Amino acid sequence: MKLESPKVTLDKSAEETFNFLSDVKNFESLMPENISKFEVLDNDKFLFALKGMPEIVLKKKEATPNSKIVLGAAGGKLDFALVADITETEPNKTEVKLNFEGEFNAMMAMMIKGPISKFIETLVTNMKTEV
Repeated sequence: MKLESPKVTLDKSAEETFNFLSDVKNFESLMPENISKFEVLDNDKFLFALKGMPEIVLKKKEATPNSKIVLGAAGGKLDFALVADITETEPNKTEVKLNFEGEFNAMMAMMIKGPISKFIETLVTNMKTEV
């Protein structure tokens, strides 16, 4: 299953955006309002839970300076990745898009598609004010 967020344009350089997203503590400020738990577990790992959903642990798996950050599931039954693509369009203007990729059975995919789409859309929308 692959889902994409809308692109957002930030008034920041690609380097500033990359540095913000590289620090997992900053993801707390991007989370939706219905977050029930957020905990930094390590320099590159955090746990979060949305109301009515199980806890999810994300770990930074890959980082390409100023252009891409990959967060992946750290344990648990679900294997997926959340990829932030960062593109500097002009000095101090950057586009960011989130891609969610995971392998799920048809039933699971049907259940999580809506909530995950809304989740990644909220993350990029909140970047406009938080980054």
